[in-house]
Amino acid sequence: MEFYRDATWVLEFVEQEDAKGRISGSLQTLVFQSCKRYKLKCNPKHVYAVLDSCWKYKPYLEKVMKKSGILDEIPKRKGKPMYSRLTLMLMCHDLLFSKAKRIQMGKLPIKTYVLKHKSRLHSELVKLKLKLKVKNLSELVSNADSENDMTPVRWIRINPLRCDVEATKLEIQKKFPTRVENWSDIVPGSIYYDEYIPNLFGIHPQDKITSHNLYKQGKIIIQDRASCFPAHILHPDENDVVIDGCAAPGNKTTHTASYMIKEPSKDPKIQIYAFEKNPERAKILDKMIKVAGCSKNIKINVGDFTKIALPEKYKDVTGFIVDPSCSGSGIFGRKFIDSLNRKKMNKDEADKKEGDEEEEVPDEQEEYNKREDLKTRLSKLSSFQFQVVKHAMSFPNAKKIVYSTCSIHAEENERVVIDLMLDSKVKQWGWKVAPRSKVIPTWPRRGKVEEFEEVFREDGNSSKCEELAGGCIRALPRSDGGIGFFAVCFER
Repeated sequence: MEFYRDATWVLEFVEQEDAKGRISGSLQTLVFQSCKRYKLKCNPKHVYAVLDSCWKYKPYLEKVMKKSGILDEIPKRKGKPMYSRLTLMLMCHDLLFSKAKRIQMGKLPIKTYVLKHKSRLHSELVKLKLKLKVKNLSELVSNADSENDMTPVRWIRINPLRCDVEATKLEIQKKFPTRVENWSDIVPGSIYYDEYIPNLFGIHPQDKITSHNLYKQGKIIIQDRASCFPAHILHPDENDVVIDGCAAPGNKTTHTASYMIKEPSKDPKIQIYAFEKNPERAKILDKMIKVAGCSKNIKINVGDFTKIALPEKYKDVTGFIVDPSCSGSGIFGRKFIDSLNRKKMNKDEADKKEGDEEEEVPDEQEEYNKREDLKTRLSKLSSFQFQVVKHAMSFPNAKKIVYSTCSIHAEENERVVIDLMLDSKVKQWGWKVAPRSKVIPTWPRRGKVEEFEEVFREDGNSSKCEELAGGCIRALPRSDGGIGFFAVCFER
């Protein structure tokens, strides 16, 4: 019963967020947030697995439950139903759609109540499938979307702060003896050696690397390839001092440290100042840094980077990693949230079959509303991103800044670059976009030339637009083997 109680609280949290009209993050994020908020004892991964399936079948579950009468006969205590609608939904889900087709609990009154309706629930499910002309409701659940919302490659990098690189490579070769020449050829058990980032490897998502000792000991770290771009572009050495302005969860921070810390020192010095505004995320950052083995060289500062990082206090800083909050439009695991954020103007397939007579809003109006909402959000985000990067540019001895997002929108990417290049202060400070030759030159997908042409075409200098776009890197979600991403390097 404890599991269903905890899962009910999480499902209530998701529904509450949904009722507000818009939520952000992935389902996994929502589950973990609510598990922490309510201090639940159940395994969040188990809760996530059940809720992920339950939500997909939710429209059909609601119809089956309504027709079966299970919601009409709930016993009451002091005039209030004894059993929660959502708890009953979770139990009906397990009874009808789980692999075991049974309710995972001992003999309790609520279980007895649900089993009393078992025959009627199954009968209504059969009727619904006949009405929808399917053998199994899984045919209507968007499995394709789920598959397309998963990364095609699991990227892992060797962490030299915890191991001998060559020795670790040999261990990886034992685990994955079959090497492929392209990430698109990866199958379970094979491995791809990346050509852009040193000591980065691609494996199949089904390969459970998290159970391997290399992962448990911090010798390898799971990190998307595109997420490795910023540290590699910045490429600091042991003489540099770096600020990571928006550091949590910490993968970019620890990857940056791997370029700077060559060997353990008896008297380690702070080489990276990591700023994180959110105290809870700062705890995750601290954990990640300790696992990676570089906590003695990194100082965590909890607070807003633009307010507590004063240029006069960090005169020794030479480089920056700036990866601020963004729309996250390039990351995986968002289709669930996108479905919640829709205005639900269109009927689901089951509604159409039943001939509901609700008034529909035209598709064009729905799209217009969504565009307006996105436009407003991107405007706020890009303004924030501009301010964060500009603040980094104000540090007196900074020579190099890498700005990145996991967004596919030009508003957060090229247009932020343009706004910075047109800013009088930025010009005064001497910042320029670094040329392609310094920004992973062999990576084929670059910035959008047309975005720069919108502003600079009157100069009659098309080569300038191509140079600016060439100094930017883009990665498309899935098409480029991982998340959608953007990175650019400023230098002076």
